Amino acid sequence: MPILARFRNAALIYNPLAGRKRGKRERDLDRAAYLLDAYRISVTRFPTTGPGKATELARREVAAGRDLIIACGGDGTVNEVVNGMAGSRVPLALLPAGTGNALAKELGLDGKSIGRAAEYIPRAVVRRIALGLVHQARPEGRAAGRYYLSVAGAGADGHLLYRMKTPAKLRLGMLYFWLEGLRQLFLYDFPEFDVEADGRRFPTCTVVVSRSKNYGGPGQLTPRADLGRDDFEVCLFPRCSPCGYLLYLLALVFNVSLEVFPEFRCLRARRVRAEPRQQRIHLQADGELLGELPAEFTVVPDALSLLVPATIAERWTPSRTP
Repeated sequence: MPILARFRNAALIYNPLAGRKRGKRERDLDRAAYLLDAYRISVTRFPTTGPGKATELARREVAAGRDLIIACGGDGTVNEVVNGMAGSRVPLALLPAGTGNALAKELGLDGKSIGRAAEYIPRAVVRRIALGLVHQARPEGRAAGRYYLSVAGAGADGHLLYRMKTPAKLRLGMLYFWLEGLRQLFLYDFPEFDVEADGRRFPTCTVVVSRSKNYGGPGQLTPRADLGRDDFEVCLFPRCSPCGYLLYLLALVFNVSLEVFPEFRCLRARRVRAEPRQQRIHLQADGELLGELPAEFTVVPDALSLLVPATIAERWTPSRTP
Protein backbone atom coordinates (compact mmCIF):
# COMPACT_ATOMS: atom_id res chain seq x y z
CA MET A 1 0.00 0.00 0.00
CA PRO A 2 1.49 3.41 -0.91
CA ILE A 3 2.30 5.79 1.92
CA LEU A 4 0.01 8.79 1.95
CA ALA A 5 2.08 11.95 2.22
CA ARG A 6 1.13 14.42 4.94
CA PHE A 7 2.84 17.21 3.05
CA ARG A 8 1.93 18.71 -0.29
CA ASN A 9 3.71 22.06 -0.58
CA ALA A 10 7.37 22.11 0.49
CA ALA A 11 10.04 24.80 0.21
CA LEU A 12 13.59 23.50 -0.18
CA ILE A 13 16.17 26.04 0.99
CA TYR A 14 19.68 25.04 0.00
CA ASN A 15 23.18 26.41 0.20
CA PRO A 16 24.86 25.98 -3.20
CA LEU A 17 28.29 26.42 -1.57
CA ALA A 18 27.94 23.90 1.29
CA GLY A 19 30.11 20.78 1.40
CA ARG A 20 32.63 19.46 -1.10
CA LYS A 21 30.27 18.06 -3.80
CA ARG A 22 28.90 21.36 -4.99
CA GLY A 23 29.34 20.48 -8.67
CA LYS A 24 26.64 17.79 -8.54
CA ARG A 25 24.32 19.60 -6.12
CA GLU A 26 21.60 20.36 -8.67
CA ARG A 27 21.56 16.75 -9.93
CA ASP A 28 21.24 15.52 -6.35
CA LEU A 29 18.38 17.92 -5.72
CA ASP A 30 16.71 16.72 -8.93
CA ARG A 31 16.79 13.16 -7.56
CA ALA A 32 15.38 14.24 -4.22
CA ALA A 33 12.59 16.26 -5.86
CA TYR A 34 11.74 13.32 -8.16
CA LEU A 35 11.46 10.96 -5.18
CA LEU A 36 9.28 13.36 -3.20
CA ASP A 37 7.09 14.00 -6.24
CA ALA A 38 6.28 10.28 -6.27
CA TYR A 39 4.65 10.90 -2.86
CA ARG A 40 2.83 13.95 -4.25
CA ILE A 41 5.04 16.35 -2.33
CA SER A 42 5.58 19.38 -4.54
CA VAL A 43 9.01 20.97 -3.91
CA THR A 44 10.02 24.53 -4.81
CA ARG A 45 13.75 25.29 -4.52
CA PHE A 46 15.29 28.46 -3.11
CA PRO A 47 19.10 28.85 -3.19
CA THR A 48 20.72 31.05 -0.59
CA THR A 49 22.72 34.00 -1.86
CA GLY A 50 24.59 35.15 1.23
CA PRO A 51 24.65 35.26 5.05
CA GLY A 52 21.20 35.56 6.60
CA LYS A 53 19.36 34.75 3.38
CA ALA A 54 18.21 31.31 4.59
CA THR A 55 16.55 32.93 7.62
CA GLU A 56 14.75 35.41 5.39
CA LEU A 57 13.61 32.67 2.99
CA ALA A 58 12.38 30.38 5.80
CA ARG A 59 10.40 33.17 7.45
CA ARG A 60 8.86 34.18 4.13
CA GLU A 61 7.88 30.66 3.09
CA VAL A 62 6.35 29.83 6.49
CA ALA A 63 4.24 32.98 6.19
CA ALA A 64 3.28 31.98 2.63
CA GLY A 65 1.63 28.80 3.91
CA ARG A 66 4.17 26.06 3.13
CA ASP A 67 3.45 22.85 5.04
CA LEU A 68 7.11 21.70 5.09
CA ILE A 69 10.49 23.45 5.01
CA ILE A 70 13.47 21.36 3.86
CA ALA A 71 16.97 22.64 4.65
CA CYS A 72 19.78 21.34 2.45
CA GLY A 73 23.24 22.28 3.64
CA GLY A 74 25.43 22.09 6.70
CA ASP A 75 24.78 23.05 10.30
CA GLY A 76 25.17 26.76 9.49
CA THR A 77 22.43 26.62 6.86
CA VAL A 78 20.18 24.68 9.23
CA ASN A 79 20.83 27.27 11.94
CA GLU A 80 19.75 30.11 9.65
CA VAL A 81 16.60 28.24 8.61
CA VAL A 82 15.73 27.47 12.23
CA ASN A 83 16.00 31.16 13.08
CA GLY A 84 13.35 31.86 10.45
CA MET A 85 11.04 29.09 11.71
CA ALA A 86 11.28 29.16 15.52
CA GLY A 87 7.85 29.33 17.11
CA SER A 88 5.97 28.16 14.03
CA ARG A 89 4.22 24.78 13.69
CA VAL A 90 5.62 24.06 10.20
CA PRO A 91 7.98 21.04 10.31
CA LEU A 92 11.65 21.22 9.33
CA ALA A 93 13.28 18.38 7.36
CA LEU A 94 16.98 17.96 6.61
CA LEU A 95 18.99 16.96 3.55
CA PRO A 96 22.65 16.92 4.69
CA ALA A 97 25.22 18.63 2.48
CA GLY A 98 27.69 20.28 4.85
CA THR A 99 31.02 19.64 6.52
CA GLY A 100 30.34 18.90 10.21
CA ASN A 101 26.70 17.76 9.90
CA ALA A 102 25.96 17.52 13.63
CA LEU A 103 22.18 17.35 13.09
CA ALA A 104 22.56 14.83 10.26
CA LYS A 105 24.49 12.55 12.64
CA GLU A 106 21.74 12.99 15.23
CA LEU A 107 19.10 11.93 12.68
CA GLY A 108 21.12 9.03 11.25
CA LEU A 109 21.48 10.78 7.88
CA ASP A 110 25.19 11.54 7.87
CA GLY A 111 27.04 9.86 5.01
CA LYS A 112 23.92 9.52 2.87
CA SER A 113 23.58 11.26 -0.46
CA ILE A 114 20.96 13.97 -0.76
CA GLY A 115 18.79 11.63 -2.85
CA ARG A 116 19.04 8.78 -0.33
CA ALA A 117 18.44 11.07 2.62
CA ALA A 118 15.20 12.32 1.04
CA GLU A 119 13.74 8.83 1.41
CA TYR A 120 13.11 9.43 5.12
CA ILE A 121 10.82 12.43 4.60
CA PRO A 122 7.54 10.68 3.57
CA ARG A 123 7.93 8.09 6.37
CA ALA A 124 9.14 10.38 9.16
CA VAL A 125 7.40 11.49 12.33
CA VAL A 126 7.09 15.06 13.55
CA ARG A 127 8.54 15.78 16.97
CA ARG A 128 8.09 19.05 18.80
CA ILE A 129 11.44 19.99 20.39
CA ALA A 130 13.11 22.73 22.38
CA LEU A 131 15.78 25.06 21.01
CA GLY A 132 18.75 26.73 22.60
CA LEU A 133 18.78 30.53 22.61
CA VAL A 134 21.93 32.64 22.95
CA HIS A 135 21.56 36.20 24.23
CA GLN A 136 24.47 38.60 23.80
CA ALA A 137 24.71 42.03 25.37
CA ARG A 138 25.12 44.84 22.86
CA PRO A 139 26.94 48.14 23.51
CA GLU A 140 23.70 50.07 23.19
CA GLY A 141 22.20 47.95 25.97
CA ARG A 142 19.92 45.76 23.82
CA ALA A 143 20.22 41.97 23.96
CA ALA A 144 20.41 40.08 20.67
CA GLY A 145 19.06 36.53 20.63
CA ARG A 146 19.92 33.69 18.26
CA TYR A 147 18.36 30.23 18.30
CA TYR A 148 20.42 27.10 17.81
CA LEU A 149 19.49 23.49 17.38
CA SER A 150 22.58 21.43 18.21
CA VAL A 151 25.69 22.89 19.89
CA ALA A 152 27.02 26.22 21.09
CA GLY A 153 30.28 26.95 22.82
CA ALA A 154 32.88 29.51 23.81
CA GLY A 155 36.64 29.33 24.14
CA ALA A 156 38.78 27.10 21.94
CA ASP A 157 36.07 26.18 19.41
CA GLY A 158 34.95 29.79 19.04
CA HIS A 159 38.55 30.87 18.54
CA LEU A 160 39.04 28.24 15.83
CA LEU A 161 36.05 29.54 13.87
CA TYR A 162 37.31 33.08 14.32
CA ARG A 163 40.61 32.11 12.70
CA MET A 164 39.25 29.97 9.89
CA LYS A 165 39.16 31.27 6.32
CA THR A 166 36.05 30.55 4.25
CA PRO A 167 37.80 29.78 0.89
CA ALA A 168 39.98 27.10 2.48
CA LYS A 169 36.97 25.64 4.32
CA LEU A 170 35.03 25.35 1.06
CA ARG A 171 37.99 23.75 -0.70
CA LEU A 172 39.16 21.27 1.96
CA GLY A 173 36.06 20.64 4.09
CA MET A 174 36.59 18.74 7.35
CA LEU A 175 40.31 18.32 6.62
CA TYR A 176 40.68 22.07 7.02
CA PHE A 177 39.05 21.95 10.47
CA TRP A 178 41.67 19.44 11.58
CA LEU A 179 44.65 21.21 10.01
CA GLU A 180 43.69 24.64 11.27
CA GLY A 181 42.67 23.18 14.63
CA LEU A 182 46.12 21.64 15.12
CA ARG A 183 47.78 24.90 14.10
CA GLN A 184 45.67 27.02 16.46
CA LEU A 185 46.23 24.50 19.24
CA PHE A 186 49.72 25.87 19.72
CA LEU A 187 48.85 29.52 19.07
CA TYR A 188 45.88 29.86 21.44
CA ASP A 189 46.68 30.61 25.09
CA PHE A 190 43.42 29.18 26.57
CA PRO A 191 42.41 32.15 28.76
CA GLU A 192 40.10 31.43 31.69
CA PHE A 193 36.59 32.80 31.92
CA ASP A 194 33.62 32.19 34.25
CA VAL A 195 30.56 30.05 33.65
CA GLU A 196 27.42 29.95 35.78
CA ALA A 197 25.11 26.97 35.22
CA ASP A 198 21.79 27.00 37.09
CA GLY A 199 23.36 29.06 39.88
CA ARG A 200 26.63 27.10 40.16
CA ARG A 201 29.78 28.98 39.17
CA PHE A 202 32.86 27.44 37.53
CA PRO A 203 36.14 28.73 36.08
CA THR A 204 36.85 27.25 32.66
CA CYS A 205 38.85 27.64 29.44
CA THR A 206 36.20 26.19 27.12
CA VAL A 207 32.48 25.51 27.56
CA VAL A 208 30.14 23.52 25.33
CA VAL A 209 26.39 24.03 25.80
CA SER A 210 24.75 21.24 23.84
CA ARG A 211 21.30 20.08 22.85
CA SER A 212 22.56 17.11 20.78
CA LYS A 213 24.88 14.17 21.31
CA ASN A 214 26.93 14.88 18.22
CA TYR A 215 29.34 17.77 17.96
CA GLY A 216 30.00 17.68 14.22
CA GLY A 217 33.37 15.95 14.47
CA PRO A 218 34.28 12.38 15.45
CA GLY A 219 32.86 10.78 18.57
CA GLN A 220 30.21 12.17 20.89
CA LEU A 221 31.26 14.99 23.17
CA THR A 222 27.89 15.10 25.00
CA PRO A 223 26.52 11.53 24.83
CA ARG A 224 23.74 12.20 27.36
CA ALA A 225 22.30 15.19 25.51
CA ASP A 226 18.86 14.58 24.03
CA LEU A 227 16.94 16.75 21.57
CA GLY A 228 13.76 15.42 23.15
CA ARG A 229 14.62 16.98 26.54
CA ASP A 230 14.16 20.57 27.68
CA ASP A 231 17.68 21.14 28.99
CA PHE A 232 21.35 21.36 28.01
CA GLU A 233 24.27 19.07 28.59
CA VAL A 234 27.08 21.41 29.60
CA CYS A 235 30.75 20.41 29.30
CA LEU A 236 33.49 22.37 31.04
CA PHE A 237 37.23 22.18 30.44
CA PRO A 238 38.63 23.92 33.55
CA ARG A 239 42.36 23.70 32.79
CA CYS A 240 43.53 23.59 29.21
CA SER A 241 46.91 23.48 27.52
CA PRO A 242 47.90 22.52 23.97
CA CYS A 243 48.91 19.01 25.03
CA GLY A 244 45.84 18.57 27.22
CA TYR A 245 43.48 19.70 24.49
CA LEU A 246 45.20 17.38 22.02
CA LEU A 247 44.48 14.50 24.39
CA TYR A 248 40.79 15.48 24.45
CA LEU A 249 40.70 15.44 20.64
CA LEU A 250 42.40 12.05 20.46
CA ALA A 251 39.91 10.66 22.97
CA LEU A 252 37.04 11.79 20.75
CA VAL A 253 38.67 10.31 17.64
CA PHE A 254 39.00 6.93 19.36
CA ASN A 255 35.54 7.16 20.98
CA VAL A 256 36.89 7.35 24.55
CA SER A 257 34.70 9.19 27.05
CA LEU A 258 36.21 12.48 28.19
CA GLU A 259 35.13 11.58 31.71
CA VAL A 260 38.37 9.62 32.02
CA PHE A 261 40.02 13.03 32.54
CA PRO A 262 39.53 14.03 36.20
CA GLU A 263 39.35 17.78 35.47
CA PHE A 264 36.62 17.40 32.86
CA ARG A 265 33.12 18.23 34.13
CA CYS A 266 29.74 17.53 32.54
CA LEU A 267 26.36 18.57 33.99
CA ARG A 268 22.76 19.35 33.04
CA ALA A 269 21.35 22.86 33.16
CA ARG A 270 18.58 24.99 31.69
CA ARG A 271 20.32 28.35 31.98
CA VAL A 272 24.02 29.06 31.47
CA ARG A 273 25.88 32.36 31.59
CA ALA A 274 29.47 32.84 30.42
CA GLU A 275 31.47 35.96 31.25
CA PRO A 276 34.99 36.93 30.18
CA ARG A 277 37.65 38.16 32.56
CA GLN A 278 40.20 40.29 30.73
CA GLN A 279 40.68 38.66 27.33
CA ARG A 280 38.27 38.37 24.41
CA ILE A 281 36.47 35.00 24.27
CA HIS A 282 34.83 34.03 20.98
CA LEU A 283 31.43 32.37 20.79
CA GLN A 284 29.85 30.00 18.27
CA ALA A 285 26.50 28.28 17.75
CA ASP A 286 25.89 25.43 15.28
CA GLY A 287 29.34 26.09 13.79
CA GLU A 288 28.66 29.79 13.13
CA LEU A 289 30.73 32.51 14.79
CA LEU A 290 28.42 34.82 16.78
CA GLY A 291 30.87 37.24 18.37
CA GLU A 292 32.26 37.42 21.89
CA LEU A 293 31.24 36.87 25.51
CA PRO A 294 29.37 37.76 27.68
CA ALA A 295 26.46 35.57 26.67
CA GLU A 296 23.55 33.74 28.25
CA PHE A 297 22.19 30.40 27.00
CA THR A 298 18.59 29.44 27.75
CA VAL A 299 16.28 26.60 26.72
CA VAL A 300 13.12 27.53 24.83
CA PRO A 301 10.64 24.62 25.13
CA ASP A 302 8.15 23.72 22.39
CA ALA A 303 9.99 25.88 19.85
CA LEU A 304 10.34 23.81 16.67
CA SER A 305 8.65 20.95 14.79
CA LEU A 306 11.38 18.63 13.50
CA LEU A 307 10.89 15.78 11.02
CA VAL A 308 12.66 12.74 12.46
CA PRO A 309 13.16 9.17 11.15
CA ALA A 310 10.82 6.93 13.13
CA THR A 311 13.63 4.65 14.34
CA ILE A 312 15.54 7.64 15.71
CA ALA A 313 12.50 9.27 17.35
CA GLU A 314 11.88 6.08 19.36
CA ARG A 315 15.19 6.59 21.20
CA TRP A 316 14.51 10.16 22.28
CA THR A 317 12.96 11.24 25.53
CA PRO A 318 9.16 11.27 25.05
CA SER A 319 8.01 14.75 24.08
CA ARG A 320 5.07 16.57 22.58
CA THR A 321 3.84 15.98 19.08
CA PRO A 322 2.13 18.74 17.07
